[in-house]
Amino acid sequence: MTDTSSAAHTAGASAADTATAAARDATATATLARGRVAEPRARFRDLVAAEWAKWWSLRSSGWALVATALTVIGFNVGIAYDTYRYWSERDTASRADFVRDGIPLSIAFSANAAMLLMLALSAIGSTVIVGEYRTGLIRTTFTAVPARRSVMAAKVCVVTVVTTVFGALVSVASFGLTQAVLSGRDAGVAIGHPGALRLVVASALLAPLSALVGLALGTVLRHSAATMTANVVVLLLLPLVFSADRHWAAVVEHALPTGAWNRLTAVGHQQVAHPWTVGGAWTVYAVWAVVAAVVTVAPVQRRDQ
Repeated sequence: MTDTSSAAHTAGASAADTATAAARDATATATLARGRVAEPRARFRDLVAAEWAKWWSLRSSGWALVATALTVIGFNVGIAYDTYRYWSERDTASRADFVRDGIPLSIAFSANAAMLLMLALSAIGSTVIVGEYRTGLIRTTFTAVPARRSVMAAKVCVVTVVTTVFGALVSVASFGLTQAVLSGRDAGVAIGHPGALRLVVASALLAPLSALVGLALGTVLRHSAATMTANVVVLLLLPLVFSADRHWAAVVEHALPTGAWNRLTAVGHQQVAHPWTVGGAWTVYAVWAVVAAVVTVAPVQRRDQ
């Protein structure tokens, strides 16, 4: 009888210990679960701050912007200086028509400088995302922040802000320096001259527009060589292929960023077969920027699942 009672007591104690351990495990599990639930989601401004820090943590980003700025401004100032230097070789009629024909504005931000700016900024924009895919950092980012579209939207915001400020500085500096050089021959114009402010704004906004196009193409293609090739095709080759002589080709040319910039910076009457409006050119700017942002943000949630 005593042995039977002892066995029963031992079994009861063992069962109690098991129940206590189970309760303890359940409590720990519940506490951990509450901790996970209570962990706050990353705020969008935190994502923007992280992308901002990521941008400037790469020295190449800053140096690329500096090199681009110096090249573009130097190119335009060089043209202005050549004009100043050989001014005496112009005849009287050429000097008289210099300002009327809008030549000071074409020197303030030349077409070649604009093309260089577009190619450089599209390359900078594409490296923001292509570099992360190449190193695998993007997977770490998406693991830490499952809200992929928020991450990409933060990238779009940072790229837009940085390149807009950059474009404004380059455009204003280029206009001011070139007109200062031309003023030595009384051939410079002020910002209030017809078309001058529009040229400065259009050239400034060309930088973020090109960077967003590069970012979108990099998001889709994810490879450096393919993305750079696509940038050249979209921004450089297509405007050369589609001439404005035929109506359908003119429509395509007008719908490209280069064509829009050419229209916004044109002075006086358009000597083309199919002219278009300034409002239409601003619309092209806006559409390209919005579409590029959507292409960057929208599809990422379904890829690499």
